[in-house]
Amino acid sequence: MNLYLQDSKLTNLGKIMEIHGPKLLGTSYKDPIASFNLFREYTIRHPEVYWSIILKELSVTFHEPPKCILDTTDKSRPGGTWLPGSVLNIAECCLLPSIHPRKEDDSCAIVWRDEGDDDDSDVNRITLKQLREQVILVANALDRTFTKGDAIAIDMPMTVNAVIIYLAIILAGCVVVSIADSFAAKEIATRLRVSKAKAIFTQDFIVRGGRKFPLYSRVVEASPHKVIVLPVSGRNVGVQLREQDISWKDFLAYDNQHQRPNHFTPAYLPVDSMINILFSSGTTGEPKAIPWTQLSPIRSTAEGWAHINVGVGDVYCWPTNLGWVMGPILLFSCFLTGATLALYHGSPLGRGFGKFVQDAGVTVLGTVPSLVKTWKNTDCIKGLDWTKIKSFASTGETSNVDDDLWLSSKSYYKPIIECCGGTELASSYIQASPFQPQAFGAFSTASMTTGLVILDEHGVPYPDDKACVGEVGLFPLYLGATDRLLNADHNDVYFKGMPTFKGMRLRRHGDILKRTVGGYIVVQGRADDTMNLGGIKTSSVEIERVCDRADESILETAAVSVAPPDGGPEILVIFVVLKKGFNQQPEKLKTIFSKAIQTNLNPLFKVSNVKIIPEFPRTASNKLLRRVLRDQIQHELSVRSRM
Repeated sequence: MNLYLQDSKLTNLGKIMEIHGPKLLGTSYKDPIASFNLFREYTIRHPEVYWSIILKELSVTFHEPPKCILDTTDKSRPGGTWLPGSVLNIAECCLLPSIHPRKEDDSCAIVWRDEGDDDDSDVNRITLKQLREQVILVANALDRTFTKGDAIAIDMPMTVNAVIIYLAIILAGCVVVSIADSFAAKEIATRLRVSKAKAIFTQDFIVRGGRKFPLYSRVVEASPHKVIVLPVSGRNVGVQLREQDISWKDFLAYDNQHQRPNHFTPAYLPVDSMINILFSSGTTGEPKAIPWTQLSPIRSTAEGWAHINVGVGDVYCWPTNLGWVMGPILLFSCFLTGATLALYHGSPLGRGFGKFVQDAGVTVLGTVPSLVKTWKNTDCIKGLDWTKIKSFASTGETSNVDDDLWLSSKSYYKPIIECCGGTELASSYIQASPFQPQAFGAFSTASMTTGLVILDEHGVPYPDDKACVGEVGLFPLYLGATDRLLNADHNDVYFKGMPTFKGMRLRRHGDILKRTVGGYIVVQGRADDTMNLGGIKTSSVEIERVCDRADESILETAAVSVAPPDGGPEILVIFVVLKKGFNQQPEKLKTIFSKAIQTNLNPLFKVSNVKIIPEFPRTASNKLLRRVLRDQIQHELSVRSRM
């Protein structure tokens, strides 16, 4: 037996394939590598069998068990009803010891370091018991102040305290509203309004790269009802608070004197109860409010367990934020598998982060391609030992092959597991798999239980073995995917207008996929006008609304994003039609647009190019054809790259 095959049988997924494969597939089952595709196809046809196995592998304990795994009798629910009748608190599942996976009270739950601390000092650690006690302390304070079901926002970096607050809100039966700490006040206000948040947790400041940036003042500008303010350092906040706001120290003061501060009875709720409101931009201008239920963490954790092989003994690090879907995915993927969560309180761009990865003994490191490019270009991790890393993961943008090769080389050419999914799916629908040969910057398979087809321009699926390009259509039976939106019609967004395949109405996701001759999948952009800037999804409409008002010379603008020919993050290009009688220079407009977008939308967005044209291409019904503009830029970039 070769070493690679032997190792495959010791992975999370390999173990259950060895146990259940012969029974489910009969004599067709050979081993985890030879039979991977066969086993995955079986999970599409029989998802209830797969999930009954996986639930026993994760740290999920039901207060009341499900009546069954999947109920498809209600035809008004194309995604089915998953785990009907079950009651639990998913935050409690994160915090309790378990036999399988093995989590004990003295297991290390979180390892972290603050930016600016002595890089030669020990990293900080908190055990599962200590984490549970801190979460209970906050849950008691929440229970005293709010009502079960209240929406409570978090707008702060993903620190240990942010994780404690997140789990405490869910433990207390409230709903987390996820807001990224990079958002401008208008974007914060929109999310508070849509979610009807009763309060928001934030910090007085953010420290990044040795610099201090105000956060509380930006949050206050969004006019929240109540703000609980944590200090970025020390015990006392460094800002003057509004009368209705309260410091973290005072918020917890009552419960420090409570007779039973380490006791709290979790709010046990049906599995389809909402625990988290996240946001994803569509093409309407207002971000879609996407509710996560208690099913969502089960799905996201199972993907990391099966495809990235996360489990007990791993130290899992991924620079992210609770305002983006990757934050909750990382949190649950650690606490429901028994892995240790690794957090760096600071910028991931410099050597300090790289030293933390080394000192914390990180075994799984998640990235976004632009982050890898920065590490490579600055050579900031030179001389550091990253060889404990057994696999990398990447999401958010199109990867660059050369950058991926460089990253893989930092740990004896370990694999990079590419992941592509969506907030509304709570997971990746296409991924890489350690059981298959990999190609940098590409996906080798759909995820477990995920069925999909690639559609031609008439909505007809291409054969599964045919190289092609088209919009993806997902099979609707998908545990963890949304069945509602808070501010849009779910059926209109995800199902209306989609073709039927084998009796199923396909679910819309919006990605354009290219399947190569070898069966690998490459994401080629969005079917709608949503764009992905630095791993953050936004819409053309949002960008254009800001740019249209940015200068008196502007008649109208069109925003498109394109991926460079050699890979890497998408670049933002603004097309402009000027008012009659006005002259303007593209470079000047580029500066004006960048400033307006960073002030009103997101300080991380950057305009790469401005093109002034006489008029926009439109359909007969006057609909703007951004696709034509996008193709024009793509062609120009392609020609330039060949020169």
